Amino acid sequence: MSAGPARVCAFAVIRRVFEQGAYADRAFTAEAAGLEPRDRALAMALAYGTVQRRDTLDHVAGRLLHGGVDALEPHVLAALRLGLFQILFMGGVADHAAVNESVELAKCGRGGGFRLVNAVLRRATREGQGSLDALDDSTIEGAALRHSVPAWLVARWWEELGPLTTRSMLAHVNTPAESALRVNTLVTTPQEVAARLGVATRPAPWLPEGLVLEGPFDAYASELWREGAIMPQSRASMLAARVLDPRPGERVLDLCAAPGAKTTHLAALIGDEGAVVAVERHSGRATALEQTAGRMRAGCVRVEVGDAATIRPDGGYQRVLVDPPCSGLGTLQSRPDIRWRASPEKVAGLAGLQAQILAAGAAATGPGGVIVYSVCTISRAESEGVLDAFLAAHPQFTPDKLGDEYPQWRHPNAEHYLQSLPHRDRTDGFFIARLRRR
Repeated sequence: MSAGPARVCAFAVIRRVFEQGAYADRAFTAEAAGLEPRDRALAMALAYGTVQRRDTLDHVAGRLLHGGVDALEPHVLAALRLGLFQILFMGGVADHAAVNESVELAKCGRGGGFRLVNAVLRRATREGQGSLDALDDSTIEGAALRHSVPAWLVARWWEELGPLTTRSMLAHVNTPAESALRVNTLVTTPQEVAARLGVATRPAPWLPEGLVLEGPFDAYASELWREGAIMPQSRASMLAARVLDPRPGERVLDLCAAPGAKTTHLAALIGDEGAVVAVERHSGRATALEQTAGRMRAGCVRVEVGDAATIRPDGGYQRVLVDPPCSGLGTLQSRPDIRWRASPEKVAGLAGLQAQILAAGAAATGPGGVIVYSVCTISRAESEGVLDAFLAAHPQFTPDKLGDEYPQWRHPNAEHYLQSLPHRDRTDGFFIARLRRR
């Protein structure tokens, strides 16, 4: 293809996501291998943005085509979406570059679909912004189309958070995710890492081991990664281990532990003095978790292959982290395809599983012990709903008033819990609760 490497990469990622069901982050990691940093950053912006804005792009394309996009060949639709995204949402890209390179990408298949891409995109440079500006987010349906989020999810947030907060959050969830690193204090210090990164950083408030990056950085290709000095991790994700607050010498249980960011954080917080038992159901992920613990110098971590929802024969853990599978609705920025995978039925099913795993974690918590429940979502069913039912059935547990301890992360409707919100906190949306056993 005569298109530039960044657009070739983005085009391949978009096709893998929508034609093969691939996860955008994994597809991007594979397709972006070998790209220069500048091309990598552009490719990520193009790929993630196009996947996120799918419904809005298809709406505008349908207006310009005077029909739907369903009949288009997959490669033509991918090139059209990519070109429209650049014209409508990337002000720094010249229209002629967006049109010409998208046409070249559309030539990868048979037929004359590239001519349609050329015609529609040229028309979009004149009329596309008007079609976009006509979308009004004052209603649930309008907000869903304007911000390219499924209407069922907008309706749920509208009810749970209110229209104003929902619209503010929707306006933010299609922007690039914050880039943050957790420094592995078993290996080095934040000051030493900041000096070696080659990228401007700023500290993460309330998270001494956190650094927020102010420029592009390929962590997985860096020497710091190979040394076990860093872990790419959002500030909200780092907060979970901090709230659990494990102490050196304690026995800590981490349920649903892979890929290991929180597991190795727990090991660092106890200074590798004590025991962190990390439970992972899938053997392949458990093996990868062991490798991560080794790279991060977390010798106190012992990985077990097992079902986190099963009551354990051992018990008496002083600290338990329950970080179960969830809908991921707080990570729409960093996982652009998650919105198209979620559904009300999946959320309901996950809430049932989360309740089982929380109950298993509670059974393993010793008297006076602490359990933290953490999910990377913004969903009442998976957060307050799970906790309300659990506390009703387990009177020996009481929730800490985390809103007083971490006021900047306070849940908007429940003072005992934390709920980070992407537009307010500029990080992933996480729900966190801490319970104490009497």
